[in-house]
Amino acid sequence: MRRTLICLAGLAALGLATAAQAAEKKAQAKAPGKELKIVSDIEKRVAQFAPTPLHADLSGPSAEDRKVLDKLVQASRLLNEVFLRQAWTGNPAMREQLKSYTGPHAAAVREYFDINFGPWDRLAEREPFVGDKPRPKGAGSYPEDLTKEAFEDWVAKHPADKDKLTSTVTVVRRGPDGGLIAVPYSQEYAQWLKPAAKLLREAAALTHNASLKRFLTLRADAFENDDYYASDMAWMDLDAPVEVTIGPYETYEDDLFGYKASFESFVTVNLPKESAALTRYKERLPWLERNLPIPDADKNLHRGTDSPIRVVDTHYGSGENRAGVQTVAFNLPNDERVREAKGSKKVLLHNIMRAKYDKILIPIAHQVLDPAQVKDVSFDAYFNEILHHELSHGLGPGTITVNGRKTEVRLELKELFGTLEEAKADVMGVYNILALIEQKEMPASLRKSLEPTYVAGLFRAARFGVDEAHGQGVVAQFNYLAQKGALVTDAQGRVHAVSEKFPGAIRDLLHDMLTLQARGDYEGTKKFLDTYGKPTQGLRDAIGRLKAVPVDIKPVYAADK
Repeated sequence: MRRTLICLAGLAALGLATAAQAAEKKAQAKAPGKELKIVSDIEKRVAQFAPTPLHADLSGPSAEDRKVLDKLVQASRLLNEVFLRQAWTGNPAMREQLKSYTGPHAAAVREYFDINFGPWDRLAEREPFVGDKPRPKGAGSYPEDLTKEAFEDWVAKHPADKDKLTSTVTVVRRGPDGGLIAVPYSQEYAQWLKPAAKLLREAAALTHNASLKRFLTLRADAFENDDYYASDMAWMDLDAPVEVTIGPYETYEDDLFGYKASFESFVTVNLPKESAALTRYKERLPWLERNLPIPDADKNLHRGTDSPIRVVDTHYGSGENRAGVQTVAFNLPNDERVREAKGSKKVLLHNIMRAKYDKILIPIAHQVLDPAQVKDVSFDAYFNEILHHELSHGLGPGTITVNGRKTEVRLELKELFGTLEEAKADVMGVYNILALIEQKEMPASLRKSLEPTYVAGLFRAARFGVDEAHGQGVVAQFNYLAQKGALVTDAQGRVHAVSEKFPGAIRDLLHDMLTLQARGDYEGTKKFLDTYGKPTQGLRDAIGRLKAVPVDIKPVYAADK
């Protein structure tokens, strides 16, 4: 449980306080002690997350490796503090207020604040569950009153500052004259990144694994100089019993532009046998790219294909990884320079995946699927869908040309990128599995379980919020496939996948999504999500039947104790 949080006392004495951190300290001193406005169903909201002990298989790592793990856990705990501020600069003050609060729902509101890393419910369109302050679209990365228009106007008038202001590793603050300035992460979060870098270097000194030593040393340097390229390249080459992912990666917190990367950490133990069994898929990436249902001119035929696949058990997680819904797999790094040169690494979190399948997916299937198809849901299909979802992030348009200008899909689609990219990966994962089955490279028996497992997975993801950005991508898949006749809902609200129509509908949906990406079509993406991303009443009713099923797990790691 997230209870290892660092006190801010002595900040000024350390000489590391930026203007934002000084303001944070002042806000803490004035944090009100009055009774708080808390939603009445806060205990029910906490209960949506099932506490789940997660154990990593530590039979493989040596005594040396376990010492390295301890150092990495210590460094990762510091990133909880960084992400807390990235989610909202007012979070530390609110945390102090909640610590001293003794009114109604005190224990529950503190726990839910920890789960959400702030006062906004990540399962309820980020509405406040404590207080009534709307969530700033720019989270903690921009001045709260800054609008998109004002930012774009400033950048247009100060083009020399554009790269710094739009960088993934700076925060945007007001300067003394009220203008916008970019503050590097290494400066804004120095109080936590400097000791984290020290711990990474100590871990590097402990290990005899050359690839792990190199990555940890370079990542420690990046924490202090904000240049993550070399360490991202080294992470791609990492091959050790300890598989660690630590740094600023995803930009989902930034709803203003999708520019700013959040810190997180996955401290994991490699499962070499399981990983080795999947290496054949990375060899098929060039064929899978060529097989995409778009013109060759829109394909990324020259992207690197050195794409390792790791199956791991999670030993500890922190930062964005720990907030709200838990990740079952990821595909990194996001730097297109690295992806063009080396591809990307896919990491599947086996113990988290299994916990979600048993506690959530199977109960959902019993509630929403045609009873005749429930028995076909399988962990094998669930595992492969997640694997190919992650592989799919490394396929399709990445670096593109728009009106003669070289750019990236991410930059053109802005805040809509994450929504479309996640939905694309869902659909492409199924499309690729169907293609590999047809090529006899995956068992034909998987075909029967693929569709109902995918549909149950859509309902699992839809519960994270059908009206917020990422939920739109899930709803869009369901509505598009239903319109094509690939999904049919009966009078009891149970969904049946129509096998005869399913492959063609998946192909059409993937074509439409990839075309939007290849064109960098922001307005087209917005229209697509507006058209297909609105949940029907039937879908809302089906989700409503799932109230007794946990929405997600709340990991309890041995390292939390």
